[in-house]
Amino acid sequence: MADHQEATVTLPSDPVSVSAARRHVARTLAEWGLADDSEFADTIRLIVSELATNAVQHTFGQSPTFTVDLRLERDEELYLGVTDSHPRWPQKLPAAVRQDNGRGMVIIRMLAKERGGRLQVTPTAEGGKTVWIALPWVVAVQS
Repeated sequence: MADHQEATVTLPSDPVSVSAARRHVARTLAEWGLADDSEFADTIRLIVSELATNAVQHTFGQSPTFTVDLRLERDEELYLGVTDSHPRWPQKLPAAVRQDNGRGMVIIRMLAKERGGRLQVTPTAEGGKTVWIALPWVVAVQS
């Protein structure tokens, strides 16, 4: 396998795009050797669903699209990023706040930590941001 693999898709900021993002990620990871029925694949699908939902719901129509980037480095680390053009960064709600929504980043951070990964938010040159998740790649290298 190559030292570096990438896949990117840009989708409209529309609720139906969340499932399209999830399907794109699942297809790409399957091509890279991740079994679709593995717990790791389930975790990644949930993370991309939460990130894509955030990109659609919390940009208040100010980001017409969002982009999902996948990067696999040396069969060791998977990077999953979701970029939108809205300048507002994700907010972590205090535990005492009672709402039906707004817990996506808490879920994402917890899932990443459980898998030995990390979350990072970086600004884009255009004034938006990318929410990155880095996870150790747990797929055995095929010889």
